[in-house]
Amino acid sequence: MGTHGMILFGHGARDARWKEPFTRLADKLAATRGDTGPVSLAFLELMAPSLPEAIAAQTALGCDAITVVPVFFGQGGHIRRDLPALVAQCQAAHPGVQIACATAVGEDDGVLDAIVQYCLGQEHE
Repeated sequence: MGTHGMILFGHGARDARWKEPFTRLADKLAATRGDTGPVSLAFLELMAPSLPEAIAAQTALGCDAITVVPVFFGQGGHIRRDLPALVAQCQAAHPGVQIACATAVGEDDGVLDAIVQYCLGQEHE
């Protein structure tokens, strides 16, 4: 069995501080996954690395399967149009690597439930 990497894919921003929660999320995910494979970040624009760069880096580490997880709240145009094109470009560049793409995290009921709990917790502060 090979190595399975995960890439958290975000939009990107000009303000470097915007990346901080994504970095914390990647660190938490990596700690939870243990030695099953690398976890990294990638961005659509304004920040590095790009998705092709992140996939190339994980491939160089020996990953033969990579899951891209869009850390977006919804399935807007970037997720419906831009991301599939990027994944297809990466798949063509790395034909021996299985690249899968999850739905946007905000589409998951478990994520929405966690946000509801967060919001409810703000009432008491």
